[in-house]
Amino acid sequence: MVEDRRLAVLRAIVEDYVSTEEPVGSKSLVERHNLGVSPATIRNDMAALEEEGYIAQPHTSAGRVPTDKGYRLFVDRLSTVKPLTAAERRAIQSFLDCAVDLDDVVLRTVRLLAQLTRQVAVVQYPSLTRSTVRHVEVVPLGGTRVMLVLITDTGRVEQRVVECRQVPGEQLLADLRSRLNAAVDGRRLTDVPDLVADLADRFEPAERPVVDTLLAVLLEALLEQSEERVVLAGTANLARFGQDFPLTIRPVLEALEEHVVLLRLLGEASDPSTLTVRIGSEIQHEGLSSTSLVSTGYGSGAEAVAKLGVLGPTRMDYPSTMGAVRAVARYVGQILAES
Repeated sequence: MVEDRRLAVLRAIVEDYVSTEEPVGSKSLVERHNLGVSPATIRNDMAALEEEGYIAQPHTSAGRVPTDKGYRLFVDRLSTVKPLTAAERRAIQSFLDCAVDLDDVVLRTVRLLAQLTRQVAVVQYPSLTRSTVRHVEVVPLGGTRVMLVLITDTGRVEQRVVECRQVPGEQLLADLRSRLNAAVDGRRLTDVPDLVADLADRFEPAERPVVDTLLAVLLEALLEQSEERVVLAGTANLARFGQDFPLTIRPVLEALEEHVVLLRLLGEASDPSTLTVRIGSEIQHEGLSSTSLVSTGYGSGAEAVAKLGVLGPTRMDYPSTMGAVRAVARYVGQILAES
């Protein structure tokens, strides 16, 4: 009973501090929340929460603010994540449905997340290690030029125009297309080099120069795409939270410039399909110790192929942010599944 009441007091402190940006006192809790107990009881509960490290007093005679430990308890005890309104859901679907390719999906997603949450949005491109081949197309362009197209299950479309050493016959290109797809269709991109290693040996010696050239370009395209990438949007939103960052916002901005740091943070969640919230000191990077990261995986099937999330100050509207991140990830997954 006492624990439930103190949790209610902590929840009220978090909600008021997020909305007002001011330390919360017992008087304001009595005025704004129907907690069903006397002001003296609330003061006692606040003293107990402070002693246990869930709230702190930033200045003498000031109200209390949540600590990282307090935010963690608040998030862990959330009974529901705030759902998006019907209008917000329609807007998300309409905006993302207009995407024309994977790059457009990623850029629209990161912009949308930044607008919905008014925080910094981070979206990882689908991971090469989790993508599979959907189709390989070999298109003659006339003369010695051939277009090689690689399409993955995550919506990646890689195109290369190849200049062959001799004019390739249409039958040769058709045979190569057929054998390539038989070998790699539905297989992981990381397995493709081994799967096509001896493919050229199945062609006549006179045909091998063309086959070798096209296979070399295919493997080169895979190598170029092996680097993991993230995109950001909404960095300017941090300017609204200047007082939430001790001394200066500069360490946060510097950390955001290091995409390797962001990829590591996104990759630290144990289950890609689970909504993960890392708060303050839980983020193992000095420049981001005053921030929180809400992230989850997205994908075209049961397995997440990449992650997306939102980073902002620890004084964050967690229920709304968590709801937005989860909803956008679901819509992106649906788009990839239909592509």
